Amino acid sequence: MKIKEIFEKKKTTISFEVFPPNKYYSLEEVYSVIDKLSELGPDFISVTYGANGSGMRKTAEIAEKIQSKNICSLAHLTCIGASKKEIEHVLKDFEKYNIENILALRGDPPKEYLNLDKGDFKYASDLVDFLKLKDKYCIGGAVYSETHQENNDLLDLFNLKKKVESGTDFLISQMFFDNNNFFEFLEKLKKLEINIPVIAGIIPITNSKQIKKITSLCGAKIPPKLQRILDKYEDNPEALKEAGIGYATEQIIELIASDVKGVHIYTMNKPEIAKKIMENIARIRETF
Repeated sequence: MKIKEIFEKKKTTISFEVFPPNKYYSLEEVYSVIDKLSELGPDFISVTYGANGSGMRKTAEIAEKIQSKNICSLAHLTCIGASKKEIEHVLKDFEKYNIENILALRGDPPKEYLNLDKGDFKYASDLVDFLKLKDKYCIGGAVYSETHQENNDLLDLFNLKKKVESGTDFLISQMFFDNNNFFEFLEKLKKLEINIPVIAGIIPITNSKQIKKITSLCGAKIPPKLQRILDKYEDNPEALKEAGIGYATEQIIELIASDVKGVHIYTMNKPEIAKKIMENIARIRETF
């Protein structure tokens, strides 16, 4: 099933993200994560590339594993530095595993990669244009509700408008911690007549190292309420984990009450955290 069809049937979607094997997680462990997440009844599960776009074949295999659980998969596809021939090669793998939902991304360049003009795709919108020629994929796009670090607000919105007009079917936001900023962003999209579904990306903060990495990668702002939690429980890992799950739960409840089209939980391959959140919102989820 294509994800855009789910939006037609459901008021609010709940989805998860997993990442492929790395030096910390084997493929078997990733499959175990998927087994546990599938029991929570998500509307779809997305699977990323490895670091800097590596491991693309594993992305396809893991997406197929998700689909074997009768759950929609969303395969990430990055294009920075890639040729059309290379993307075609990846799409052959996607076709092999019957993948029809793709999150089209530019991707972040490796530290040693400085030439952004290399390859056939400069922006995610170029990849969307290319995928639309195939006329077989449901295409998602990423969005920064707090502005991409490389752009200013106006340029970010201009690029987003272009990406949507290229044929993007829905958007998933980068993680954020202040719902008010997200609601303000949605108002900006309305003024630009961007009317496709926008899914809110939420990550539960469960350790102090995690927050430093997240803010360095995506520039998400830490509101005072969350900062107080981090300061108070910095030296108490279990308390910080519980408080982080609680904060993410509060965000999700408010987002659902505000009729967002979907909530996408960045699980960091920790199904026990996703399970706790789903238990917290179980009664609310019954309403949609």
